Amino acid sequence: MIKSELVQIVAARNPHLYHRDVENIVNAVLDEITDALAAGNRVELRGFGAFSVKNRPSRSGRNPRTGDTVFVEEKWVPFFKTGKELRERLNPGAGDEEEDDN
Repeated sequence: MIKSELVQIVAARNPHLYHRDVENIVNAVLDEITDALAAGNRVELRGFGAFSVKNRPSRSGRNPRTGDTVFVEEKWVPFFKTGKELRERLNPGAGDEEEDDN
């Protein structure tokens, strides 16, 4: 799904809102998530998951085309961990079994 499809779905479910307003709302939510991550904060959407940033330290890597050793600088990368509700919807029946302590 791309952002324009998300806007269309939200607009279809909320016919009382103008399409441009739905687009502004979606953009505002995504911008706030981006701004929070850029500030080093964690964003948690209950039932869906949590966005955070992780540090990848500098290292020496290898150019796959030439085989030469190259230096890879330190970087921060986004990380997403799914919430319990989302995992259960993706894997129905996986959590239904109860563990026996016998």
